[in-house]
Amino acid sequence: MKKFLRTKIICLSLSFLLLAGILAGCNAAKDTSGNAGGNVEVTLNEVAHSIFYAPLYVAIEEGYFEEEGINLTLVTGFGADKTMTAVLTDEADIGFMGSESTIYTYAGGSQDYVVNFAQLTQRAGNFLVSREPVSDFSWDMLKGTEVLGGRAGGMPQMVFEYILKKNNIDPKADLSIDQSIDFGSTAAAFSGGQGDFTVEFEPHATSLEEKGDGYVVASLGEDSGYVPYTAFSAKKSFIEENPEVIQSFTNALQKGMDYVNSHSPEEIAKVIAPQFAETPEATITTIITRYYEQDTWKDNLIFEEDAFTLLQNILEEAGELPERVPYEALVTTDFAKEATK
Repeated sequence: MKKFLRTKIICLSLSFLLLAGILAGCNAAKDTSGNAGGNVEVTLNEVAHSIFYAPLYVAIEEGYFEEEGINLTLVTGFGADKTMTAVLTDEADIGFMGSESTIYTYAGGSQDYVVNFAQLTQRAGNFLVSREPVSDFSWDMLKGTEVLGGRAGGMPQMVFEYILKKNNIDPKADLSIDQSIDFGSTAAAFSGGQGDFTVEFEPHATSLEEKGDGYVVASLGEDSGYVPYTAFSAKKSFIEENPEVIQSFTNALQKGMDYVNSHSPEEIAKVIAPQFAETPEATITTIITRYYEQDTWKDNLIFEEDAFTLLQNILEEAGELPERVPYEALVTTDFAKEATK
């Protein structure tokens, strides 16, 4: 377990050094003092661009960040490791990813570690897709099958294994989980004939259904329970030096959360449609409805201690956490609490 963590930390450190070297000659220190228009420039690096994160895109499309004095630049990292590296190297001011990444960084001994300040989703956002329709699905149906899964140490895979263990299924002995396929490519591999089941985020799960290549049979979000799946975070130094920026950012997010919790899936889909120009609005509505019905989004952004404890339980069961890390060090709730006033 310790060997695995050391390997993870070494990989993260190498990524950090490589990107830092590239950026050193071309990136000046981030200026968060504002521009000629009076707004502060803030770069947000998101782990993926997904309808799963609807409240964020509502806040963007409804102009809530501008209302709070922020000119937001959104960059997609395509992986928590890349998003974390962007934050550590100051390529991004704020990261949006699974909170497990902040635990890995802290455990690695980083002095200027990354702190979570706003939780967005409270359930997993992926679904189990079968090759054939299944009535009355139960998890023991996976025994003896091949499932296309996620990378080791990532939240999708860890939550999947957590559910399997809850149902007395051994992830290593009772089924075969293929973790060799890149994130975002499993749906195509499944369409091509690989695997009996696949674990998919949206829009891939719905796309497989629309093409007749697969059928959603279970929600990992429903079966895992409430899990702090994704949160916004920034380096400890950035939060300490720019508390007003973090507060304004959190205020805008809370407005997006309030909108999602007070409007229909159809209304939400219409607002965020520009963020997903290649996806028909009817499909966006279907996906949002699926997330809406499983209580995906919190009504506030407060990252509670019991949620952090559950996250560490999941990491521990997955063999990714040799020792516990303190909630008080990696989570601040001050900004989220202020945003709800």
